[in-house]
Amino acid sequence: MRILITGGTGLIGRALCQHWQRQGHDLFVWSRDPAQVPRLCSGAQGIAQLQALDGSGPLDAVVNLAGAPIADRPWTAARRDLLWRSRVDLTRTLVDWIGQQAAPPRVLLSGSAVGWYGDGGEQWLAEDSAPGNADFGSRLCVAWEQEAERARQWGVRVALLRTAPVLAPQGGMLARLLPPFRLGLGGRLGSGQQWMPWIHLDDQVVLIDHLLHNDACSGGPYNACAPEAVRNTDFTQTLARTLHRPAVLPAPAWALRLALGEMSVLLLGGQRLVPRRTQEAGFTWRHPTLAGALTQLLRIS
Repeated sequence: MRILITGGTGLIGRALCQHWQRQGHDLFVWSRDPAQVPRLCSGAQGIAQLQALDGSGPLDAVVNLAGAPIADRPWTAARRDLLWRSRVDLTRTLVDWIGQQAAPPRVLLSGSAVGWYGDGGEQWLAEDSAPGNADFGSRLCVAWEQEAERARQWGVRVALLRTAPVLAPQGGMLARLLPPFRLGLGGRLGSGQQWMPWIHLDDQVVLIDHLLHNDACSGGPYNACAPEAVRNTDFTQTLARTLHRPAVLPAPAWALRLALGEMSVLLLGGQRLVPRRTQEAGFTWRHPTLAGALTQLLRIS
């Protein structure tokens, strides 16, 4: 298959390129630095402009994973603008380009995030739940998905991935948590009662592959999260136990709100999430439990 990937140099994109390179697919990565793509993305071809693919033959699929990191720094006006442009505006440009092709790709798999639901409190949430809309992160995800959905008008099958924090020691949330937790300086965030969806990197990659190859997977979002729902305090204790370290230094909610402003909702809010449509699509998790996932990732038994 001929597949175009945006965000291919990110954590998920690199793992996905490695997975698909082993399957023999022809991979193209749209990147600001295309010269780095072959090294970072298992030999994929980097392109600086979408027009570089015009006339090169039709694509079978587009996988849209682009987006500046949302949890790296507070949501100042400048940061919000960057987050919006790197997700909503980029997706609009991508979908407009798809519509200009004589033979559009058969499928668009487009990233989103569990932040779409906002802070759900104790409510069980599935793919048919209402959006949060109360914070910037939720509004960002809603607009992001709306741009991707426009590809349907050209007969493209669209599937949206509402991705939970992805667990991998080489990047993302877990990589940021490991240094303090290995020193015994970890702890819950705020009350620790907020729900915390998660997914192992391997399951994220295999889920994208599953959605790519199953034509019945269409018509909206799929929650990319493990079936085991845990609270922040459970996550904290499980990680500490896996590392054989204590976790006795909580971060007070007031301090997180003071330091991060509205972005603190990413840490103090949560989603009690059920991957209902993902399960109905026949997907099987390799790492359905947090303890098993962390043990495998950290190679500690």
